[in-house]
Amino acid sequence: MKKLFSFLILVLATSSVFAGGYRVSIQGQKQLAMGHTGVAVISSAETVFFNPASMAFLEDKFNLSVGASGIFSQVKFQNTEFGWTSETDNPLGTPLNLYATYKANDWLTFGLGVYTPYGSRVEWEEDWAGSHLVNDIDLSAIFIQPSVSIKLADFFSIGGGPIYVTGGVNFNRNLSRSLTDDTGENRANVTIDASGINAWGYNVGWTLKPTDKLTIGFNYRSEITMKAEDGDADFENIPPSLGFDDTTFDSEIPLPSEVTVGLSYQITDKWLAAFDYNRTQWSAYESLNVTFNNAAGTSVNLRNYSDASTYRFGLQYAHNSKFTFRGGIYFDESPIEDGYFAPETPRGDSVGYTGGLTYNVTDKLGIDLSFLYLSFKEETNSYDYFVESNGENSSFGGTYSNSTFAPGIGVSYKF
Repeated sequence: MKKLFSFLILVLATSSVFAGGYRVSIQGQKQLAMGHTGVAVISSAETVFFNPASMAFLEDKFNLSVGASGIFSQVKFQNTEFGWTSETDNPLGTPLNLYATYKANDWLTFGLGVYTPYGSRVEWEEDWAGSHLVNDIDLSAIFIQPSVSIKLADFFSIGGGPIYVTGGVNFNRNLSRSLTDDTGENRANVTIDASGINAWGYNVGWTLKPTDKLTIGFNYRSEITMKAEDGDADFENIPPSLGFDDTTFDSEIPLPSEVTVGLSYQITDKWLAAFDYNRTQWSAYESLNVTFNNAAGTSVNLRNYSDASTYRFGLQYAHNSKFTFRGGIYFDESPIEDGYFAPETPRGDSVGYTGGLTYNVTDKLGIDLSFLYLSFKEETNSYDYFVESNGENSSFGGTYSNSTFAPGIGVSYKF
């Protein structure tokens, strides 16, 4: 029975792919509207996230950007061979972001970023066909990022700083396809809960402006290891003969490192174009090992992710002193290999369509609007490594289709 729990803490993996498999990038309304480009775009305090080196090139002494987005997402599943159909009922997710910069002098600028890249929830229908893998997930994380930028020359700057992450997770699944309590009516299930999961990382970058029109940027974000220690595991409807009591667990997963390079070009006084290339080292996530502090022992959950790339394109049009319009598109590769397609991360390759605008209320205050529509490639795939109570692997699969819509609003202030 020990291997019966091989997927018990699989949900912790979702922190590396955002909210149940939707790797939605929402770290600022202005840059999101431009296809989430930003490593070489110098326009607001949002550069704290995209490339802190660029803070030194901001013209104003103080910059502030605050924003939030609503995430509306849905996943549909079907398996025509067995007649299985289901869909998620996902409550509204609300990622937040706050960025501020302060120019101490001509060559030194400080910044702070607070954002929630993994803050949403996924709920499948009760006792659906894949409930032995996952029923629901509730994941939250807050990133706090102080930064500093130093201008080494009129055309070149460096920057970076530490990243502190704090968050928690709650996850529920049934223990097997058929296990019930002694009445035969209630499915055996487990809920795990871990809060106060804290970790440290860092990011560094540089910005090069060889001409007034061309900007080139580089940013590296380190791998961050999230460790859940002494989390709670609550077992329900377990036959007494199995002898599984409530317990605690320990586990850890890597949030992979990533490199982003890009450029922006001021085509005319009104038009700005940008391109970013991002490479994420998902191969760091080979498996998830979970140690239960009771007779359940340690379970090993294979993931074997592959490194993946994202290509981002954005345009900005400064219509007049009041209105600036933005649009973009990005192509995001899935890191999930065939045979490892689990319903808590049901994502294939995706295309993100973005747009938005800024309305300048005054010279200092602006309102930023954005939207993202994320369309995922329909995937017919399976997870082939669920370990049944007899110790044999079983497969669960079908066709997944999903999409996400995320409108956002923010406020920018400078002086």
